[in-house]
Amino acid sequence: MQEAQNSLKNILLEPADAKRFAIFAGELNGNIKLIEKSFKVKIFHNSNKVNIKGPEENAQRAANALLDLYKQTQKNNEISNESIHLCIQEHMNQPTQEPVKLEEVKRLHQIHTPKKIITARGKNQEQYLKNIELNELNFGIGPAGTGKTYLAVAAGVNALLNDKVQKIILIRPAVEAGEKLGFLPGDLAQKVDPYLKPLYDALFEMLGSERVQKLIEKEIIEVAPLAYLRGRTLNNAFIIMDEGQNTTIDQMKMFLTRMGYGSYAVVNGDITQIDLPRNIPSGLSNVLEVLAETENIGVIKFSSIDVVRHPLVRKIIDAYEAFKSSKT
Repeated sequence: MQEAQNSLKNILLEPADAKRFAIFAGELNGNIKLIEKSFKVKIFHNSNKVNIKGPEENAQRAANALLDLYKQTQKNNEISNESIHLCIQEHMNQPTQEPVKLEEVKRLHQIHTPKKIITARGKNQEQYLKNIELNELNFGIGPAGTGKTYLAVAAGVNALLNDKVQKIILIRPAVEAGEKLGFLPGDLAQKVDPYLKPLYDALFEMLGSERVQKLIEKEIIEVAPLAYLRGRTLNNAFIIMDEGQNTTIDQMKMFLTRMGYGSYAVVNGDITQIDLPRNIPSGLSNVLEVLAETENIGVIKFSSIDVVRHPLVRKIIDAYEAFKSSKT
């Protein structure tokens, strides 16, 4: 019965080029084998002719991924594992009846920074960037690895370089999984600093470490521990709060009411990874309910299909969700 459900897709790799074929296939056909495994299909490759056998939707997605992968050989002498994984994930997330061409996605949603061009990966990342363009307050909800923090930093850098804002403010609650900050040396700002490393890493990639350090010295990029915000009004700033699930209700309200004229705020978090004491409700979970009917606020909920890390990360997230569901 399974065999009857299978279909055969035939595609041509054009223009035919022996060098590009070799790059496309990878060492010992490793690239093709990875796509076979990911989409659960069989791929038969002979020169520029490729036959794909498997369930119809899987075969169509695999065909789209292969065509996009071949396009990448036009400008690259090799295809990295990261590029293959990202290509696979994009086509896993796309409806087979309306395949989206990779070059169209890039044309619509690219952010150019001095050191790197950042491209949205998948429908939710595209909508997330659109929301940030359209709304002054946005929420990105979902598991680690979905790009919500990285894209928020990219949007902030873009706003700063285009004089849309005068500074970038980075905020993260001083709560970490099962850990206490009291033993760390320094004041609260120095204690929180190590936990902002994902934000710093993104800034370094986009602007370069020297430029970032100079902007920090000039307070154009500011690290503002949540506890230090009370009483302030943040004008003309792009404000990014990471790990927002670890705020209390009062802290979230205080943070949101700090927004001043000309400011934009992005709050990111994973409501399945709350590190607050069990008897303290998450400010992020609460605010999503409080502001559910409020206009001009963007909310994107990412899931495991948006993960742009190692493919195993998606499976781990799904396994935890399935295990949790089985216990409730």
